[in-house]
Amino acid sequence: MTTAPVSHKRPSTLRGASLPKWSQWAIAVGSVVVAVGIGLGAGLDSKVQWGLIAAILFVLGTYVIAARVEGHRQAKDRVATSLVWVCFIVAVVPLASLIWETVKRGVKVFDVYFLTHSMGVVADTETGGGIYHAIIGTLEQVGIATLIAVPIGVLTAIYLVEYGRGKLAKAVTFFVDVMTGIPSIVAGLFILSFWILILDMGYSGFAGSLALSILMMPVVVRSTEEMLKLVPNELREASLALGIPKWRTIIKVVLPTSIGGITTGVMLAVARITGETAPVLLLVWGTNFINTNPFSDPQASLPLYIYQQYANSAGSGAAYDRAWAAALALIAFVMILNLAARGIARWKAPKTGR
Repeated sequence: MTTAPVSHKRPSTLRGASLPKWSQWAIAVGSVVVAVGIGLGAGLDSKVQWGLIAAILFVLGTYVIAARVEGHRQAKDRVATSLVWVCFIVAVVPLASLIWETVKRGVKVFDVYFLTHSMGVVADTETGGGIYHAIIGTLEQVGIATLIAVPIGVLTAIYLVEYGRGKLAKAVTFFVDVMTGIPSIVAGLFILSFWILILDMGYSGFAGSLALSILMMPVVVRSTEEMLKLVPNELREASLALGIPKWRTIIKVVLPTSIGGITTGVMLAVARITGETAPVLLLVWGTNFINTNPFSDPQASLPLYIYQQYANSAGSGAAYDRAWAAALALIAFVMILNLAARGIARWKAPKTGR
């Protein structure tokens, strides 16, 4: 009995040549070096022009090198990835530049004194003063707007997802879409004409909250609606099959399942209205003194404080420093809200297991 000879040939492979992992970094560094050389040689003073040249060289260099080593098909894939990275950098650079400039200019007067004192009798051209009155106004106005907008927005979203049928649901959806694109100045003019001119209620923080709630409602409705749609229908059907009423199913099953996403949407809506200036300028009117009553008399806010310091500074460096410091405080407040939204979403996310 004989056995067939065993072949010791190496198995063939269909995998072609490929660039090393560090090749993209090398191409990027080379593109930057060449772009700097071109910019210096051509006398280009703007760093933005250098960056655009580097981006073009990076994409072209990636395609040429990948086409020679890996083939044209893989080169197209790498070019698409390179374009994604270039677009990401183009989007991040202005944001990073804005944050850096705000921090650099704002830290000059950003301290405990600045956070715990108001302008009071300090003139806009003088040193000293702070944003304590503006912080109180912003917290009260945003808080009242949230108390108004969140219940209405969540209930509207529940209606659209769980009950909405026919022409009424279509009309509500249409008007929510329209409200999403309303400029903030239009919301401010509406409350100005109705609340102040017709009802003669006077300027107050509550009037500003009404306008801010109009801007906040469509964001809450849309985000909550999308979160409710993500809840599997099997959960609803299982609850209804046990004889539980629909309203109780919504409260005990649907809302707890989507509460993380709803909370995130609410936080983002709050962050969206925190920096609005036009409604506050029209309705709150502003003051340099502390006013803890949002239902009576003008009140300050951080966006309005920043505008006033720039508009009434008369070239004063102290006013500019206060404006940048207030902008830094506003950015920090919005960032805290976003971090809180992410933390709550992760905390309330449905637990998965095997």
